[in-house]
Amino acid sequence: MRVRIRISKLMGERKMNMRELSQLTGIRPNTISNLYYEEAKRIEINQIAALCSALKCSVGDLFEVEE
Repeated sequence: MRVRIRISKLMGERKMNMRELSQLTGIRPNTISNLYYEEAKRIEINQIAALCSALKCSVGDLFEVEE
């Protein structure tokens, strides 16, 4: 089972780049890049909240579980 991070899709739908998302969330650009390319090993709860706020989505929109 794998958890996919759907940030790249959400950013594309909103025509937002990594720098803009970093500025809106206060999350370091390197961390945004790791999330975008699904290379992150963990994510803090406050970062999830910031991403949901900036991307105007729910937690369920950020992640997808694959078998």
